[in-house]
Amino acid sequence: MIDKTISIEQAITAVRDGHTVMVGGFGVPGTPFMLIDRLLAQGTRDLTLVKNEANEAGMGVSKLLEAGRVRTLIASHLGLNPTAVAMMNRREIKVELYPQGILAEKIRAGGAGLLGIATDIGIDTILREKRQLVKMGDREAILEPALRADIALIHAATADRAGNLLFAKSARNFCPLMAMAAERVIVETETIVPIGSLDPDTVHLPGAFVDHIVVLDDLSEEYGVLPQHVL
Repeated sequence: MIDKTISIEQAITAVRDGHTVMVGGFGVPGTPFMLIDRLLAQGTRDLTLVKNEANEAGMGVSKLLEAGRVRTLIASHLGLNPTAVAMMNRREIKVELYPQGILAEKIRAGGAGLLGIATDIGIDTILREKRQLVKMGDREAILEPALRADIALIHAATADRAGNLLFAKSARNFCPLMAMAAERVIVETETIVPIGSLDPDTVHLPGAFVDHIVVLDDLSEEYGVLPQHVL
């Protein structure tokens, strides 16, 4: 019988210095706060993080930023985190910002095995001076390289032991895409159920994309914005 559950200490050793790490979440939903805390405690550094946003100061990926563990942050906005904005302005971290849909599509392309995507978003702005352009018929487009990662860290509301996952609320915005675009996928969940308990038609991410599952005994205060349970 398949059983992908593993201790959080064992799971997080897969993240090494210099890795590119995709971190799931859309604000709080889907953000793996416990995995992030364990990564912080491990001392891993020189990371490239890919996340929709930088959470808020003092929580989530902001802890890694504030501890000096991140070299580059790839995100769609930093507006909720003035600490991250200040670090960017002081050039303590490199930040690459993309429109949210473009960021999601770059990740989706990585998971689909594509080299990149062509888009006309930003074609009439200063972005055209900083990006590779391609001609498609009589139209110009910006060529955006696909994004892939060494590791994806995500939070699922419910998992079975084979790694089939259910996500709560807006956690579905980035978590499934990131799981498909990473070489190794580590999932934390507060609810683990036996294989066969989940209706296949309700599964948000098949277990084929999941390598390790960490079962959380309890949740920290950071998870308290929304109920996470789904079954």
